[in-house]
Amino acid sequence: MSKKLRFGIMSTARIARNSMIPGILKSERCEVGAVASRNAEKASELAERYHIDKYYGSYEELLDDPDIDAVYIPLPNHLHKPWTIKAAQAGKHILCEKPAALTEEDVREMADVAQANNVLFAEAFMYRYHPKHARVREIIESGEIGQLRGIHGSFTFNNAEDKDNVRYSKDMGGGSIYDVGCYPISAARMIYGQEPKAVTAHAFFSEEHDGVDMMVHGMMEFDHGLGLTFDCGMWTYSRCSLEIAGTEGRIELPSAFGWERMEDMSQIFVHTAKGSREEKVGIYNHFALQADAMAAAVMDGVPLPYGPDDAISNIRAIEACLRAASSSSRVEIK
Repeated sequence: MSKKLRFGIMSTARIARNSMIPGILKSERCEVGAVASRNAEKASELAERYHIDKYYGSYEELLDDPDIDAVYIPLPNHLHKPWTIKAAQAGKHILCEKPAALTEEDVREMADVAQANNVLFAEAFMYRYHPKHARVREIIESGEIGQLRGIHGSFTFNNAEDKDNVRYSKDMGGGSIYDVGCYPISAARMIYGQEPKAVTAHAFFSEEHDGVDMMVHGMMEFDHGLGLTFDCGMWTYSRCSLEIAGTEGRIELPSAFGWERMEDMSQIFVHTAKGSREEKVGIYNHFALQADAMAAAVMDGVPLPYGPDDAISNIRAIEACLRAASSSSRVEIK
């Protein structure tokens, strides 16, 4: 292996073009070795844009490249499982976009195949690598906001006019829970350090968009009386926030799952009886930090911060949300 982890990018999807590839290029320990698409022309254009040495007109060719150490998979959700398995069988480490797959059974199979082929498999929730979330943990553990009482998360956007978008295909794993609801769910699990035990949800399903959930309001139950209330949507004005409530104060993250680009932006707001303050943790590219965490795991044997078990637990919660949304009822998570 070279001094850097060489990623192969499996798709020219927007998140790859505009976020992950630039992130890898800004990382300390990774590089982009090749990009692949089913359309060789698109792969060529992307490779030229970022001065990537190699491009392929098929994903199979990328997996056959002995110079590629790991692959990043931002394909439509229903393709995550087959290509993760193929990548593992080809001996490539895998960073797969969220959700890792559509069912817990699928993610378990992906994890088993990765383990059997001695490669690492991680789900790409990039936001968790931003230092502002470590800082939030410090504030909570300091006792400044008292005992935790609840979390509310919102992640919405409006892209409803783009009806050909894969997000609006039920068979391809479309819908707002899979696409953006997974973020506040994963954040609550991360902050509480435990798994949810039940969820109640109410959703708006749009027949104009193949019947997928376009807006969901949910309430997820955790032990010790803790809970997450959340809303997620793809036909709603954009929001990307998280609020953590305690007995003595609260923490607000106005851009909880995004990353700030301006040095003077406040990233964390803390409110207590003593007053309010703003904190600026710094400008970091969480895609770059995510890539470097993968490199540390592959090259140094450092445990993945969020490995296959976390991906399995997250999809279990997501599936329960989907069942609850479909029936407007409470669903227990076993």
